[in-house]
Amino acid sequence: MYALADCNNFYASCQRVFRPDLEGKPIVILSNNDGCIIARSNEAKALGIPMGAPEYKWNGFLKQHNVQIFSSNYALYGDMSNRVMRILERYESNIEIYSIDEAFLDITGITNEKMHDYALDIHQTVLRWTGLPLSIGIAPTKTLAKIASYIAKKSSANSLKTEGVCFIQSGQEALPYLRRVQIGNVWGVGRRWAEKLQYNGIKTAADLAM
Repeated sequence: MYALADCNNFYASCQRVFRPDLEGKPIVILSNNDGCIIARSNEAKALGIPMGAPEYKWNGFLKQHNVQIFSSNYALYGDMSNRVMRILERYESNIEIYSIDEAFLDITGITNEKMHDYALDIHQTVLRWTGLPLSIGIAPTKTLAKIASYIAKKSSANSLKTEGVCFIQSGQEALPYLRRVQIGNVWGVGRRWAEKLQYNGIKTAADLAM
């Protein structure tokens, strides 16, 4: 079994740690030269602000909706990432750091009965020790763990009581979750592949599995 621990809206969440007054308010992060939007909080996403949008084209919209704008701070993001990874290593020494804000944990030794509570403890510890919200997807493969993490993150953003954890026990159990994931959001399916698959009627992860 694998657990994918993935920080929610990592860059925006890092900024909020030091600006708790921005909780619940829209935030965007700009690229190195402050040219494009490279990260958004859930509130900014809800306003329809797209990833990669040129800041100068959206400047009026951002001001109109009182969106908080930050320049990239990679020293901060790297430090916060290290803190999260060190916490994860307290739970499992066998972790695979996949990116600055996510890592796979091999949790094969944890029984199914204890899996949810184990993941919930990680979620709460990271939040308490760093101030960063974390979603955890658990499944028998890394791809399904990615799907589970995606579901946990979306559910948390929609205020559903998932506690930031989604547990898929088997491939057979996965189908209802796969129906909720658009094909373009499947790990390893890029834009061009997504367009080809959609053209052939494969629109969700469940369609692809079938």
